[in-house]
Formats: sequence, structure tokens, C-alpha cells
Amino acid sequence: MNQRIRWHIWWHLLRPHTLTAAFVPVFVGTALALQYSDFKFFLFLAMLLASIIIQSATNMFNEYYDFVRGLDTEESVGIGGAIVKHGVRPKTILRLAILFIVISVLLGVYICAQSSWWVAAAGIVSISMGYLYAGGPYPISSTPFGELFAGFFMGVVIIVITFFIQTGTVTAESILISVPITILCSAILTANNIRDINEDKGNGRCTLAIMLGHDRAVIFLAVMFVMSYLWILGIVVLGFTSPWLLIAFASLPRALKTPGLFKNKKTPVEMIPGMKATAQLHTYSGFLVTTGLLLAYLI
Repeated sequence: MNQRIRWHIWWHLLRPHTLTAAFVPVFVGTALALQYSDFKFFLFLAMLLASIIIQSATNMFNEYYDFVRGLDTEESVGIGGAIVKHGVRPKTILRLAILFIVISVLLGVYICAQSSWWVAAAGIVSISMGYLYAGGPYPISSTPFGELFAGFFMGVVIIVITFFIQTGTVTAESILISVPITILCSAILTANNIRDINEDKGNGRCTLAIMLGHDRAVIFLAVMFVMSYLWILGIVVLGFTSPWLLIAFASLPRALKTPGLFKNKKTPVEMIPGMKATAQLHTYSGFLVTTGLLLAYLI
């Protein structure tokens, strides 16, 4: 196996399309914090790395436990495929995930030492949820609550922690701004679960998409998009945040187009463009919100 192919395998193991859920909240929380305190670069960098590493570890746990439970096959779509497609030993994946968790803990110790040890409590819960999402006897990813937990921890929690370590406080604005990012993060999981309805149903899972069925799940996805934009409009109109956040509406055309990528699609392969578009919407909207916050700070 040549070096290029080997790195290709490890890169796909990280499921890079999901990492947007890790770095976008850090950018949003940091951009908001600039209006309240000086920029602490090394805390920003440590938080960014810790978030990406925890998300990567979660993906590895997911890869390992899905294989152990017999859920992944060579035909499975949307997986890293390191085990079933490329022959990487399952224990290697598990050990790498644990190593990533150890690295994130070390980064967490630095963050706490430079800010507050109260952050450790939130960090421990976040790491635990990263494991329980895919591992344990009752993985959260197999229940109707996957969107709720994933969105909350990858949205509200990361943004508020990022804001707190920069400013030493938590404000109503930091919580309110986290909500649309949380919704779009949850939407990534909804899109993934819509694609996997048939496979997940056959494996005994009970995701929200399975409960709703394909057509209603797509409608639910569209409603999530609408709610994220209405929330931004609402907090601007009510004066909780800067009007510059309305720049996020520049991503609205993509939001209007994305649900249609799932319509009348029956196979997982046909729905991959829809899932990618959902992740891209989260990224674009997050960066637009970040841009709006930066403009509010600079102007």
C-alpha cells in the first residue's frame, strides 16, 4: 500500500465532511468574544484543535462500534470504511480514538489553566457524550434524540465555552447566537439519517428520520433551515445582536435548494449530494455569522 493511499484511508476515517460541526462554532464564539475582550490566540487555537479532535474521535468510535455491531459492510455509504473496506484492524481504530481523547484532555487542561477549571466539567460531559453517541449499550445515534444531543453539544456548548474562555463570562447574546448554529448542526445529522433510513431500519435503529419517514423527514429538514433564519432575524429585530448578522441570509438560496436534493430520491448514493449540501450550508452560514460578528466589532 503506497503512502498516498494510506493517508487517503486515514483522512476518510475522520469523515472530514462532519468536521464543520467542530470548527464553525469555535469561530462564531471567538468572533463574538472580540466585542467583549482582547483576542487570546492560543486559547482559540487550543479550543479549535480540541473540538476537531473530539469530533474525529467520535467518528472513530462510530466506525469501531458500527463494525462490532455488524452495521457496516463494504456496500455501506457514508462511512470511513477503514475497517470493512481497507482492512484496518478494529482495535487500531479504537486505540487511535482513545489517543485522540487523551490529546483533547491535555488541551483541555491547558484551556482550564488559562481560563477557569469550571470548563473541565463541561469538557468531561462533552467527551462522555462523544463516546456515548456511538458507543455504550444504547448509542444515542440509534435513537430519535441524536439530533438533540449532537446539535446541543456541537452548537450551544462549544460556542458558549469558546466565548467564556475568551471573556470569562457568559451572556444572553452568546447563548442566543448559538441557537441557529445548533439547528444547522442538527440538520447535518438529520440529512445523514434520511440517507440511511432503510439501512438503519434494517439494523434495528430508531432515528428521528425513521420515525417520520422519508418525505416528512425532508419536510422537517426544511423546517430546521427556516427556523435557523427566523431565529437570526428575530434576535436582530429584538435588539439582542447586531444587524450585521443579517449577512447570514446570503446563504438562503442554498438552504432553499437543499431539501429538493432529497426529493424523490430512493437510494443512499442519490442522497449524498443532499447531505453534502446540508454540511456546506452549516459551514457557509457559520462563516457568514462569523463575518457579521467581525463587522459588528470592526465598524
